[in-house]
Amino acid sequence: MIGLLWFVLAVLTSPFKSKLRLEAENTVLRHQVIVLRRRLHGRVRLTSHDRWFFIQLYRWFPSILQAFTIIRPETLLRWHRAGFLCYWRWKSRPLGGRPPIDMELRVLIRRMSVENPLWGAPRIHGELLKLGFEVAQSSVAKYMVKRRQPPGQGWRTFLCNHAPDIAAMDLFVVPTIGFDLLYAFIIVRLDRRDLVWINVTANPTAEWVARQITEAFPWDEAPHYLIRDRDRIYGTVVTRRLRAMGIRDKPIAPASPWQNGFAERLIGSIRRECLDHIIVLSEAHLCRILKSYADYYNNFRTHRSLNKDAPVSRPVQRTGSIKSHAILGGLHHHYARA
Repeated sequence: MIGLLWFVLAVLTSPFKSKLRLEAENTVLRHQVIVLRRRLHGRVRLTSHDRWFFIQLYRWFPSILQAFTIIRPETLLRWHRAGFLCYWRWKSRPLGGRPPIDMELRVLIRRMSVENPLWGAPRIHGELLKLGFEVAQSSVAKYMVKRRQPPGQGWRTFLCNHAPDIAAMDLFVVPTIGFDLLYAFIIVRLDRRDLVWINVTANPTAEWVARQITEAFPWDEAPHYLIRDRDRIYGTVVTRRLRAMGIRDKPIAPASPWQNGFAERLIGSIRRECLDHIIVLSEAHLCRILKSYADYYNNFRTHRSLNKDAPVSRPVQRTGSIKSHAILGGLHHHYARA
């Protein structure tokens, strides 16, 4: 009954429609019949030609939406928008111009901008020109890393720039075979992790510590800053000696040994790699052992933080036979070519 009513309404309104509009609606209806006859089973399958045909008719006669029965109007509008997007993508395709740069050069530009946060496009462009790359400065600016914050150095860069002027000192206790306590005093530079000074005493005093600092930094080799903990042994004698040598005293916060991490890590290495395997007989014995370990630590022991190099840089030996030299009675060995 509803279909008959729609048919009667269509017949009554047909005289008021233009001839082209009627022909367009008839064309849509006929093409839908062709699509339905082409279906074998299941849902209706529309080809790209069918979609293009319906979209073109819709562009010319938008009123044909009322004649669709096998598809919804929303589907036709979605096809039209997708076709419009493809058309303008084709319309906006590059027609020649400057060729794209190689991926290797893009990676190099990003690497330079990451490693040098203070460099802009002109500086990176100048470096690339010196490396033999022919590239425009605008291309360099395009492939640089975009930063949300103003460029600045990180903590690693800041500490590396100040490490040559900083040293740290600390005391640690070593028991002897007779359960007496000896005190070892160390000073380490933060730059190359080199063990500047090591000595032993049974009765540490402020005067003794001040004398060790003087002997560790003769002439003009003193650092600008010296990190220490808040042990009472560092009295006014020590602070006056530091001030007289032009060293700024930097005590850490109370109960915060991690703030003197370089010295604490060195003490841990001395215990794990030396003292945990030796029974100390006397003060002279401990002093001799620590002096031998300090020589091994500075000249031969490799460090991950130094790119597997020793504090006193070791040359790479490529020729000659390999010889082994025992250190601390064979606890460690040094290998070299002869």
